[in-house]
Amino acid sequence: MALRVVSSSPAIFSSQRRAASVLPSTVTLPNTNSSLLSSSSAISSIDRTKSVTLRRKTSRRNGVVTCSASSVLPKALLFDCDGVLVDTEKDGHRISFNDTFAEKELGVTWDVDLYGELLKIGGGKERMTAYFNKVGWPENAPKTEEERKEFIAGLHKRKTELFMVLIEKKLLPLRPGVEKLIDQALGNGVKVAVCSTSNEKAVSAIVSCLLGPERAEQIQIFAGDVVPRKKPDPAIYLLAADTLGVDPSSCVVVEDSGIGLAAAKAAGMTCIVTKSGYTADENFSNADAVFDCIGDPPEERFDLAFCGNLLEKQYVS
Repeated sequence: MALRVVSSSPAIFSSQRRAASVLPSTVTLPNTNSSLLSSSSAISSIDRTKSVTLRRKTSRRNGVVTCSASSVLPKALLFDCDGVLVDTEKDGHRISFNDTFAEKELGVTWDVDLYGELLKIGGGKERMTAYFNKVGWPENAPKTEEERKEFIAGLHKRKTELFMVLIEKKLLPLRPGVEKLIDQALGNGVKVAVCSTSNEKAVSAIVSCLLGPERAEQIQIFAGDVVPRKKPDPAIYLLAADTLGVDPSSCVVVEDSGIGLAAAKAAGMTCIVTKSGYTADENFSNADAVFDCIGDPPEERFDLAFCGNLLEKQYVS
């Protein structure tokens, strides 16, 4: 039976790793060893002590956040883009797909629920191809496979242009805590990258427009067709680690979806999930930690020190 502990900020930890650095509101610890975890009050006490220690050791000097609570920090912090940096899917990508379909008079509209199902397929071009293969191709679509690839590529290019307009107008804000965690990483010499199945131009627009040019200059982007196989394949995360010159085991990934989590774990990386609108009910039992967001103080869920503690494996298991 799972042991549930009630405290103050939402988090869920896997059965393999028990965090002692954040004070969770509802923590599920499946298959708990009763000799190690004798009571919920004991766990709550441990979490509360660690949480205070972490915050006291996080400071800001000259506008730079420093973090010294963990003796080990990640070598690289790797973010997914859509749903992690920005909750883009429902009111961003979906709208841009539908506007593109309308412009091309395809007679296709993806409603909220349908798009949620389509998100199980990584990549916009792959998503459209799978959809049309299942329900039938529009009458004005080409008939040969090669022509259809070009047709899909054209649709995706236009969809990306429309999506970038939304980003440039800043109609889709960053999720809470994103700037904070990136600033902590950059301020402590931790490499930062964004690894996404989305088009590289769209991801670059999000990073430069919403995070600003100074941060963007220090963030590497791995996106779109940079790898032949998209998430849940680990290729994009392995490419990032290789390019950054870091061992996958020293990386912490922030994801929001099951396919992203699968990619990170297959790459041998620690993965924190921050649920997004479309992924709240997905199964994240394989994640190292699960939160509703990163969060800014006073509602902060986790910080860079917590990421270091995950790598140090400071848990009861």
